[in-house]
Amino acid sequence: MAKECEENLQKIVAGFQDCRNAFTAIGDETRQLILLVLLESDLSGIRVGEIAEKTHLTRPSVSHHLQILKEAGIVAMRREGTKNYYYLSADETQWKEISDVINLIYASVRHISKS
Repeated sequence: MAKECEENLQKIVAGFQDCRNAFTAIGDETRQLILLVLLESDLSGIRVGEIAEKTHLTRPSVSHHLQILKEAGIVAMRREGTKNYYYLSADETQWKEISDVINLIYASVRHISKS
């Protein structure tokens, strides 16, 4: 049992390292607001101007925060001509890795609580 706990701790540490930028990015309230707008969209993509309108943020501010989210692997972007569309994708982003780390922590806490 101790070996299993040690292995889980090592996985959690590795997960934290792999997802550090993602956790930092989603910790910001403005970026959380942008993520909510992306979740409310049809997930095929939304442009900076539309996000700015829905969040009441400036376009430069939205662009800045989207860049952080994109670099952190939270948001994906596709280009159609000169237009950029931002969206959430289970396949193209780090959401699975984030979920895995959180679930491993939760399982560890549950295990400790039962001891």
